[in-house]
Amino acid sequence: MKLDARLNLFITLVAVFMTCLVVGDLVGGKVTSLHAFGREWPFSVGQLAFPVTFILTDILNEFYGRKVVRRITFLAFFMVALTFAIVYVSDAMPWWSVTAAPDWTGVTPREFDVVFTQATRIQLSSMVAFLLANMIDISIFFLLKRLTGNRMLWLRATGSTAVSQLVDTAVISALVWGDKVTFEAYVTIVVTSYLIKLGAAIGVTPVIYALHALIEKRYGILPASPEVDSADIGGPGRDDPKVPEARVHRDGAADPD
Repeated sequence: MKLDARLNLFITLVAVFMTCLVVGDLVGGKVTSLHAFGREWPFSVGQLAFPVTFILTDILNEFYGRKVVRRITFLAFFMVALTFAIVYVSDAMPWWSVTAAPDWTGVTPREFDVVFTQATRIQLSSMVAFLLANMIDISIFFLLKRLTGNRMLWLRATGSTAVSQLVDTAVISALVWGDKVTFEAYVTIVVTSYLIKLGAAIGVTPVIYALHALIEKRYGILPASPEVDSADIGGPGRDDPKVPEARVHRDGAADPD
């Protein structure tokens, strides 16, 4: 089977999306903070990977339609679950006796547990919040696209993220910290995390426009029509009879006349 450039693009987008999601969940147990306005604002370092997932969710939605990105979302959810299943099966296996020696310089049971298994609650909460928030993001993006056509990309990209990440932040913070901190502290965590995500969503808007232009010009793929739920993974390329002004090579590269 030969993979042309457009199929390679689709596979790459999905692979990067899932990698950022899995890594974000794995490192999510570390809580860092920013000092601003005379106080400390805590947030999970897992949020550093999530702006990439914002970008790719919108790009996949834009070019391949909501049915495709929903399928990817469920697949990503189960890949995260598979990752954690492998981690916990690994944790249940007995350690080599040599690792208990005082001069052992490799990973010890305690270090393994601290890194991989002590953040179980955060990881499971993140999975639930991700699935709920991404379904909301996809629906709002599609609704705004139907209302605006293929215009105002910034509105559907930022608008869908603004709503979905508010839900994501409130849900995961409630599941992780709800019974551990005061309501005031919970609100602080939600506000800090949400503002970081919202700032990232606004900040990456130029990146979304740049990727949008690159995909159209380099791969000859046009955005999915607002009237369809699912587009071909190659998208309605410029070799489509309805778009006769350009040709697309068999490798997916646009050939201007």
